Amino acid sequence: MNMTITAIPGIEVGHWTDPVGLTGCTVVVLPSPNVVTAETRGAAPGSRETALLEPGMAVERCDAILLAGGSAFGLAAADGVMRELEAADRGHQTPAGKVPIVPGAVVFDLMVGDAGARPDAEAGAAAYRSRSSDPLVLGKVGAATGTTAAKWRGYPIQTGLGSAVVEMGGARVGALVVLNAIGDVFTLEGVPLSGGPHVAGVPPFMPGWGQNTTLVVVATDARFSRAELGRLAVRGQDALAACLRPSHTRFDGDTCFAVSCGKAEAQLDLVAEAAFEAVGRAIESAVASARG
Repeated sequence: MNMTITAIPGIEVGHWTDPVGLTGCTVVVLPSPNVVTAETRGAAPGSRETALLEPGMAVERCDAILLAGGSAFGLAAADGVMRELEAADRGHQTPAGKVPIVPGAVVFDLMVGDAGARPDAEAGAAAYRSRSSDPLVLGKVGAATGTTAAKWRGYPIQTGLGSAVVEMGGARVGALVVLNAIGDVFTLEGVPLSGGPHVAGVPPFMPGWGQNTTLVVVATDARFSRAELGRLAVRGQDALAACLRPSHTRFDGDTCFAVSCGKAEAQLDLVAEAAFEAVGRAIESAVASARG
């Protein structure tokens, strides 16, 4: 049984992984029609096209979402995704032709492997071409190839890419997490996964600015407006706050994308709670899959 985000009909995910440079990128390809929004709470984000996802903007749909390593350099991978989408005749219609819409966000992994290794346009194109609706391969893959957590303890743990699906309120919600946090990791029930007390206190070690960031994509088969969908992004960020202590710091760029790509009629608040649980379980998955 598929218990990853690709269980949501129409969602496909592809990866490009550099096992030597310890970086990579992940592309979440979306069905059409869809509605997408995002919320960033970390103070050090690296992102592309996220302003377009705010309420009131002219374009509400996207063709794909890019998650990448390589810090801001990794945003170049979106160019390759755009190129592949253009060849597939996908994009927002303009008088000059279709323009693919590919928002994205990155994690900082430049000091993990080869600092000169980072996803580029060819990497993004390769990730797009590898897309599949099969259950995801989790762990040290794609954008999570070089990720760690609990870095402020001075002895980080290996993390990876996690995913989970929750059904509630007449809809399914899938979450994909690239876990690269400064803080300690806990389950939703408060079980520590990386050590450290429940109340963080004063850390013995503080890594440098912008060297972290956890990225989330939440997708549902329920039909919501962009304003309604924002509640799923909020609850996804709430799950980060519950499971990562601390989260949303000056050293993180924590970003949550939320996607509505179905026709199911569902109660918004219940689906938002499903998003909270799905993100929390995906965080657990990101730790367990890296260890496995």
